[in-house]
Formats: sequence, C-alpha cells, structure tokens
Amino acid sequence: MAKLPTKKQIQKKKIILSAIAAAVVLLVIVFYLIMTHSGHWLVDDDEFDHVSWVVVLDGQTADMERIDLAAEMMASGKADSVLILGRRILRNRSNAEFYLEDFMRLGDFDSNAVFIARHDDPSTIDEAYSIIPWLKKHNADTVLLITGGASTHRVKNIFQTLSGETPVYLTKDVHHRTYNADSWYTNRESRKEWLRGWAALFASYIDLLPAGNLTASDSFYYKPIVSAKEYEAEKNPIVDLQSLLQKTQTKIQETAPADTAKTDSSATKDSSAVKKDSSATK
Repeated sequence: MAKLPTKKQIQKKKIILSAIAAAVVLLVIVFYLIMTHSGHWLVDDDEFDHVSWVVVLDGQTADMERIDLAAEMMASGKADSVLILGRRILRNRSNAEFYLEDFMRLGDFDSNAVFIARHDDPSTIDEAYSIIPWLKKHNADTVLLITGGASTHRVKNIFQTLSGETPVYLTKDVHHRTYNADSWYTNRESRKEWLRGWAALFASYIDLLPAGNLTASDSFYYKPIVSAKEYEAEKNPIVDLQSLLQKTQTKIQETAPADTAKTDSSATKDSSAVKKDSSATK
C-alpha cells in the first residue's frame, strides 16, 4: 500500500508548482515587453528645428522615401544643404546620380547646395570614413542622417564614434512600410528588418573597437564629391561656339596659303601642257 504524502510534502509541492507558474508568467511578460519594445530600441527619432546638412545614405527602396524626406527638409527651410550618397551599380553609373535626378525634380533647389558622393563603399562604416572628413572640412555643425528606421540607432553611433564631438548627428525615422517599430512582429518584412538591425548593431560595436576620431585631413574622397551644378556641367559640357569658330577660322587661314600654292602649281602645269600640245600640233 502506497504511503500518503504528509502535509509538509504537499505544501512543498504547492510552493514549487507556484514558483514554476510565477516564473512562466514572468517569462511571458518579459517576452512581451521585448517583443513590443525592442523594435523601438533600434530607432532614434530626433526632434529638431534646423540642421546645416542632410546626408542621405544609400540603401533606400524604389519608393525613394529617403529622398522625399530630404526634399521636404530643404523645401521647408529646415536644412541648408544636402549630400546624397550612392554606390556604383553599373560600369560608370551610380545610385547617387539617379537619386540626384529624382531629388531635383521634387523642388526648385539651389544646385550649389546639393552634393553627391559616388562611391563603392560596401557598408555604413565605410560611408562614414568617406564623408566625415569632408563634412569636417566644410565646417558642418549639425547633420541629419537619413537611413532606414531600424538602422538609425546604429548609424548615429557609428558616426558619433568616428567623428568625436563634432559635428552633432541626428537621425529621423522615415516611417516606411518595410519597418514599423510598433508592430514589427506582425509583418514579414519588418521581422526581417528587426533581425538584420540587431545583427548589424552588434557587429558594428565589434567593428568600432579599434576606431579613432577622423579629421578633415583623413579623406581621400574630396574629389568624387561634387555639387549638382558641377555634375550637370560634367554630364552636359557647354560648348563655346565663339571660341570654336575662332579656332576654325585660324585653321582655315593656316591652311589657305598651302592650298593656294598647290592651285597655282596646278595651273602652271596645265598651262605648260597646253603649250606643248599647241607646239606639237604645229
């Protein structure tokens, strides 16, 4: 016959089961908090009145959501200048060129205040190494970095770590359909962005371990960064017709004496030939 448990054993078992139930409830609550808040931990959405520069990083979708935000900032007077980055995608064409053409169609912007950086940088850290010295050279004080919502915290940390105290970097959530910080777990694309965002964030901390502050003298990328006006002049060079006409006239004048001499020589030969034929006839 089985021995019945004592009151102490029953009480001890109840305590263990209650502890297990409480731990399960606690884990569910923690899991819920992580699921609902971890999407926001990737996002730095700053409020500001004005910035001197807007930097559009490469990687936007076909909706051109980053360009739209930059154009809105410029049109509303909240930004003075824009720098558009883009990777090379064809033999001699880059995303920056397509982004620039779309940007200039969105408003009447000063082509001297819009710049493009055509590059082959494979990552955000490489982009930072390319443009931070250039921004320092141009005395940028506040810079708005436009990137994907799930990348804003990581991107700001990269630029702040490599820049030091200046410039001051801000980021803005573009609120694109590919990532919703409030309900990222309900959408497949948002879940992918959340996973990539956390993986890239942890990897960036490792990549920045040996990093130091960049200065204006550290850049090898000053030449490729040009204004929209310079890019248009490069794409559609202006031909000086007056100068071309003067060169043509000079060329004609230089070749005219030689042509005249050849004509006179030919005429002399023809005259001699006629005289010979006349003498032979006689």
